[in-house]
Amino acid sequence: MNHFQAILTQVQTLLSSQKPRQVRALLDGLLEEELLSREYHCALLHEPDGDALARKISLTLLEKGDLDLTFLSWVCNSLQAPTVERGTSYRDHGGHSLCATMELGSPEGSYLELLNSDADPLHLYHLHDQMDLAGEEEIELSSEPDTDTINCDQFSKLLQDMEMDEETREAYANIAELDQYVFQDTQLEGLSKDLFIEHIGAEEGFGENIEIPVEAGQKPQKRRFPEEHAMDSKHRKLAPTSRTSLNYLDLPTGHIQIFTTLPQGLWQISGAGTGLSSVLIYRGEMPQVNQILPSSNPTILTLPQSPDRPGSTSPFTPSAADLPSMPEPALTSRVNETEDTTSPSPCQEGPESSIELPKWPEAVERFQHSLQDKYKALPESPSGPLVAVQLVRARLERGSNKSQERELATPDWTERQLAHGGLAEVLQVVGDCRRPRETQVVAVLGKAGQGKSHWARTVSHTWACGQLLQYDFVFYVPCHCLDRPGDTYHLRDLLCPPSLQPLAMDDEVFDYIVRQPDRVLLILDAFEELEAQDSLLHGPCGPLSPEPRSLRGLLAGIFQRKLLRGCTLLLTARPRGRLAQSLSKADAIFEVPSFSTKQAQTYMRHYFENSGTAGNQDKALGLLEGQPLLLSYSHSPVLCRSVCQLSKALLEQGTEAQLPCTLTGLYVGLLGPAARNSPPGALVELAKLAWELGRRHQSTLQETQFSSVEVKTWAVTQGLMQQTLGTTEAQLAFSSFLLQCFLGAVWLAQCNEIKDKELPQYLALTPRKKRPYDNWLEGVPRFLAGLVFQPRAHCLGALVEPAVAAVADRKQKVLTRYLKRLKLGTLRAGRLLELLHCAHESQEPGIWEHVAHQLPGHLSFLGTRLTPPDVYVLGRALETASQDFSLDLRQTGIEPSGLGNLVGLSCVTSFRASLSDTMALWESLQQQGEAQLLQAAEEKFTIEPFKVKSPKDVEDLDRLVQTQRLRNPSEDAAKDLPAVRDLKKLEFALGPVLGPQAFPTLAKILPAFSSLQHLDLDSLSENKIGDKGVSKLSATFPQLKALETLNLSQNSITDVGACKLAEALPALAKSLLRLSLYNNCICDKGAKSLAQVLPDMVSLRVMDVQFNKFTAAGAQQLASSLQKCPQVETLAMWTPTIPFGVQEHLQHLDARISLR
Repeated sequence: MNHFQAILTQVQTLLSSQKPRQVRALLDGLLEEELLSREYHCALLHEPDGDALARKISLTLLEKGDLDLTFLSWVCNSLQAPTVERGTSYRDHGGHSLCATMELGSPEGSYLELLNSDADPLHLYHLHDQMDLAGEEEIELSSEPDTDTINCDQFSKLLQDMEMDEETREAYANIAELDQYVFQDTQLEGLSKDLFIEHIGAEEGFGENIEIPVEAGQKPQKRRFPEEHAMDSKHRKLAPTSRTSLNYLDLPTGHIQIFTTLPQGLWQISGAGTGLSSVLIYRGEMPQVNQILPSSNPTILTLPQSPDRPGSTSPFTPSAADLPSMPEPALTSRVNETEDTTSPSPCQEGPESSIELPKWPEAVERFQHSLQDKYKALPESPSGPLVAVQLVRARLERGSNKSQERELATPDWTERQLAHGGLAEVLQVVGDCRRPRETQVVAVLGKAGQGKSHWARTVSHTWACGQLLQYDFVFYVPCHCLDRPGDTYHLRDLLCPPSLQPLAMDDEVFDYIVRQPDRVLLILDAFEELEAQDSLLHGPCGPLSPEPRSLRGLLAGIFQRKLLRGCTLLLTARPRGRLAQSLSKADAIFEVPSFSTKQAQTYMRHYFENSGTAGNQDKALGLLEGQPLLLSYSHSPVLCRSVCQLSKALLEQGTEAQLPCTLTGLYVGLLGPAARNSPPGALVELAKLAWELGRRHQSTLQETQFSSVEVKTWAVTQGLMQQTLGTTEAQLAFSSFLLQCFLGAVWLAQCNEIKDKELPQYLALTPRKKRPYDNWLEGVPRFLAGLVFQPRAHCLGALVEPAVAAVADRKQKVLTRYLKRLKLGTLRAGRLLELLHCAHESQEPGIWEHVAHQLPGHLSFLGTRLTPPDVYVLGRALETASQDFSLDLRQTGIEPSGLGNLVGLSCVTSFRASLSDTMALWESLQQQGEAQLLQAAEEKFTIEPFKVKSPKDVEDLDRLVQTQRLRNPSEDAAKDLPAVRDLKKLEFALGPVLGPQAFPTLAKILPAFSSLQHLDLDSLSENKIGDKGVSKLSATFPQLKALETLNLSQNSITDVGACKLAEALPALAKSLLRLSLYNNCICDKGAKSLAQVLPDMVSLRVMDVQFNKFTAAGAQQLASSLQKCPQVETLAMWTPTIPFGVQEHLQHLDARISLR
C-alpha cells in the first residue's frame, strides 16, 4: 500500500502540471504499450475527476510492475510528446510478451500483482492463457543463472502444507485490505465485491489430477486435497514472499527456477538434488519433442487445457464476463486485438520463434469471417441513390387519450436533437453509456420509404469492413424471414434464420456467442411485420432451453433481458400499432427525418446523373416545382424516386410533359405503361396479392403464389417486384410499401367481393368498436378515393379492363354519401387531415368544397405531426373555406417554411405555435427581407393562455420579452408585440425542485405583461417559491395594474413572506378580485399583517387562507378585519390549528367565513 501511495503521488504531480492534450498523449501512449485496454482507455478519456484519473492510472501501472526511474522518465516524456516510442520488448495488439513487465521488477507488497500474475504462488501449476504452438520453430529454453529461483526439494509437500503456514494468513489479510481500497475507486463502483472475494477465497488446490470445466464462463473447479477443510476466505494461506519478485520463493534447500520469459504456457523447474535437470510444465496439446524440447529435459509434465475458455483460469483472476468493468487489461474485452506473433525473448537461445495467439477458437473465427463476407457482398439498396440525413433523437410520451399507452412524442422543430454521424457512430456513443451485462435496446423509427432498412444494412456492412470494434458478431435479420408458425424456434434460428443465406453455426460457435452476449449486435429490420411484437415486456419467457419455443417467447426473453443478456438489440420499424409498448424501456430511440427541400433537389440531381441524363436535371426540377403537392411529397425518399422515374419517362417522350397533381396520378403514370404490356389479368392478380398480404401485415411472398411464371416474370421485369436481399428461398417483395398500398387500393376499387356498404370502413376516418380493417396499409384510403373519383379514362381505366373499371361507378356513389354525412367537428386532428387528403385526391369539386366549408373556426393540431403534404392540403382547404381561422400548431413538428405559408394566409387571423419555432421564423423572415410577412407573423401570434411546464418555457418567455425590448426601446405600448401585450393568463407549474430555480427569471419579466389578469402559481406538486419568491413577486405589483386573480397556494410561504405580501398588496387594491394563500405556513404574525391590509383591498371579493398554521388569535384578527370589508364575499379560513368551536363561533358572527 505504501508503494501504491508513492506511485499515486508521482502520477498526481505529473497530471497536475499538464494540459489536457498532454494527458491524452499519456493515455494514448499507455494504450500503445498495451498497459490499457481500448475500452478502459476510452473511459479514462471521459473521466472528469482528476484525482480519480490519477488513482486509476496508478492502479494500472502498479499492476504492470515496479515504477523505477526509467519508467517514470518514460511517463514524463509521454506527457511532452504526443507519440510514444515503443520498446522492443513490448508487443503490438495481440502479443503478450512477459519480458517487458518483468524487467521492471515487482514492487514489494504488490498484492494486486499477485492477483493477476502468471506465476501464482498458490497454484504453481498455473493454467495460462491458451496457446497454439503447433507448427512453430524450435524454442530453446534458457538456463542462465539470472532467472528467478525458488527451492524445489520439498515442492510436493509445499502444496499440501501451504494451508498451515501462518505467514500466508497475513498475506490474505493484506489482499483483503487492497481489495477494500480498490473497490473505493469510482470506475469499479458497479462491480460486486462479493464476487471478487468469491474468486479469491475459492477452495482450490492441486492434486495428482486436475479437472478443467468444459463450460466456459464458469469458475474453475479443481479437486480438493482430502485433508483440506473449509475456512474463512481471508484466512487462506499462501507461500510467503521474501523478495521483491512475486515469482521468487525461498525454501530451506535446493531451488526451483521459473523462467518468466518463456512463452506463456511453458514453465521450466530445475532443482538441485532432485534428480532432474529441469521439469517443463506445458499447458496444452503436447508438441513434437524435436520442435520444442532440448535434449537435457528428460521429464515432461503436461496439464490438460480448457477447450473453451480463452483466458486465464486462475482463481485470483475473475473472468472478463463476470467482471466487465475491471480496469486491468487482463479482465477487459479484447476489442482491438489482432492475431500476431510474440516477440523473441532475449532470455531464449537458438532460433527465434513466433507464437500465434488466436483471438478465439478456430470454428468461431471461421464463422465470423463468413459473416463478414456475407455482409460485404450484400447489394446496395434498391431505392436508388440516397442523400445522407441525420437521425433525430425521439422519445415516448403518454398518449392524449385516457389509456396508459405511450406514443411517439412530436417535438417542436427547434427542439429536435440531431444525432450527428451515421447509425454506426450513434451506436458507439450510446454504447459508452451502457451498464455492464445489461441488454441495450436501440430503436430506429420512421415512415415507410424513409430509408430505415438502408440504415440497418449500412451498420452490418460497416462492421464487416472492420469498424464497430465493440461487437464481435453482428446479425442482420429482416423480420419477413421470421414467419414460421408454431413453437418451432430456437435462439440460433433467430440469429441465423434458415431462409437467409445459410451459415454453419455449430454448437461450439453457438455456445461461444451465448457466453459472450455483450459482444453481439442483433438487428431486427422491419419489426412492424411481426405479429408477435406486442406485450413483449410482459409476455411469458424463460431462460435458454434446448426445447423449441414460439417466436414471441424468444423475443420476450430478449426484451426482458433473460436471453442474450448484455447484447445490443437494434430495431427498425414504422411507429404504429402497439410497438410503443415494447419500446417503453428502450435505451435510445431515433427517428429517420424527411428530406428537406434542398435534399430532395440534390436527390433528383444524383438520380439523373447516375442514369446518364444529367442534361434533364433542370427540366425535371421545373416539372416538380410546377406541382406543389408532389414537391411536398418529395420529402420522402421513396416518393422522390417515383417522381424522378416518372419525370424521366415524360422527358424521354419529348412531348409537352407535365406531372400529375395528385399522388394517385403519380402511380397511375408509373404503372400505366406496365399494365398495357402485361399478360391478361396480371395487374389485378398482383393487386389481390398485395391486398391479402397487407391484411396479414406482410410485404413478401413466395414465387409459387403467382398463378403462372409469365405473371411473375412480368412483375419482376417491370420493377413491381424484386428479389429479397440475402435469402435462399424464392421470395419476392414489392419494390416499395406505397406501391403495395396503391395495388391494394386498385383491388378494392374494382373487386366485387367486398360489399358496397363495407367500403367506407376502409377509408379509416371514423372509429369503430369492431373494425375489420386496421389500416396497416396506411396509404390505401388516399389511393382509394383517387381511383374511385378521378376520371376513369385517365385513372382506373388506364390500369384494368373497361368492364372491370365500371364497378367503380357504384362505389363512387357510396363514398360520396359517406363523405358528405361526416361531422368534421367530431373528428380528431389526425383523421381530419386524412379526410382532407382523400378529398384532394378525389379531385371532385363538390366533395372538396363540402369538406372545406365544414371546417370549424378554431383548428387545434396540438400533438399531431404536420408533414409537408399535410401543410399543403390544409392551406388549400383554408383558402377554399373563405372564413377566418385560428390555428394551434404547438407540438406538430411543422417546418419553418410550412409555418410561414400558413401564417401568411389572409384567412388565418391568429395562431399559436412553439415560442422557439415562432421566434426562429421571425429571425428568418427578417434576414430574408420579408417585411410584410414578418409583420403578419408578429401580429397574429398569440400565447394566451400560457402555462410554464419546463425551464425552457421560462427561457423562451425571457427571449420573447428581450425581443420586444430590442424592437421597442422607447417602451411605446402601441409598438409592443401583441403576444406580450395581450397575455392575460399565466400559469407556473414546475414543482418543488425546478420552481424555486426558475421563478426569479419569471419574476424579472412579469412587468412586461401589462395586461396580465390571472397569475396562477399553484401546482399539484407544489412550486415552493418560498418567501424569497414572494418578495420578488411583490416588487412587480405596481406594474401589474390589471391583475385580478393571484394564486399563491402551496408555495411554502411563512410569516416573513406574508408580511412582504401585505406590504405590497395595496398596489393591487383596485384590481385584485381573488387572492389564494391556501396550504402555506402562515402563522399569527402573518395573519395579523393580512388582516391589517384587508380593509384597503376595495376590489377584493374572495380570499382563501385555509390550511395554514395560525391559531385562534390570528383567526379572530381576520374575522374582525372582515367586518370592515363589506365588498368581500367569501373568506375561506378553516385550518386544523384552530379549535372547531372557535371556527363555528366566528362563522356564526359572519356568514361570509367559509369552513369548507
